[in-house]
Amino acid sequence: MVLLDDYRKVVGDDVVDEIKKKAKRLHGKHVVFINSTYEGGGVAEILNTLVPLFNMNGISVGWRVLRGNADFFTITKKFHNAMQGGKINLSRNKKDLYIETNKNFSLFTHLKHDLVVINDPQPLPLIDMYKKTQPWVLWCHVDMTNPNPSLWKYLKGFVEKYDEMVISNNGYKRPDLKIPQTVIYPAIDPLATKNKPISRRTVDSYLRKFGIKQDKPIISQVSRFDKWKDPLGVVKVFELVRKKKDCRLVLLGSMASDDPEGQQIYEKVER
Repeated sequence: MVLLDDYRKVVGDDVVDEIKKKAKRLHGKHVVFINSTYEGGGVAEILNTLVPLFNMNGISVGWRVLRGNADFFTITKKFHNAMQGGKINLSRNKKDLYIETNKNFSLFTHLKHDLVVINDPQPLPLIDMYKKTQPWVLWCHVDMTNPNPSLWKYLKGFVEKYDEMVISNNGYKRPDLKIPQTVIYPAIDPLATKNKPISRRTVDSYLRKFGIKQDKPIISQVSRFDKWKDPLGVVKVFELVRKKKDCRLVLLGSMASDDPEGQQIYEKVER
């Protein structure tokens, strides 16, 4: 288990001490994060680090994952793509399933917390399912500067009921929103397993295990198989580089339970 004090060697004593000082003002408060998957995506990775750190520093934080069937996640994947400019047929059936799934989830989930933080578009309508007695914050992790107009008009009706929206970049602010918009810049966890330095011996061991030769330079991408990670673009870059320098391509990916499109993208890349 990584402790807050373990980050002193990365950011220094002053930063960690300041975080602890600010945390004391929130001791005893009860916060809940809600998203759409425990693993496989950036949000899950963030919460896997943040939730234990909050709890170990006097702030009671829970984490809930939205329950939904395959049809629901197929629809919300279309939402995810349309939020970034993709096309969508926003039918009544899609809207009904979106609302119904959130309504069903609300019957399993009590939210008597001091703060509710929604981290994905999938549970966005939950704000309509409760008598709101606390602040609700939407932490939006995607670029919505150019969303599909029909989808944005629909989702904006939910978003404006929140007390605040957190975004990843000043350029992502929506001028048509009346609620405050705050920036929390993306960051990596330097103490997470995948970000720790590894020895040459370990590298060699894994490459041998998966039959990857080291006789030429390697171009690689590590990500989910997602349209917006553009794995096909990586293949094209590889082809361009290979015309001038012989090299090898390694695509290392995974699936997320809330992304039914992942398998399709994987098969498309494989072909």
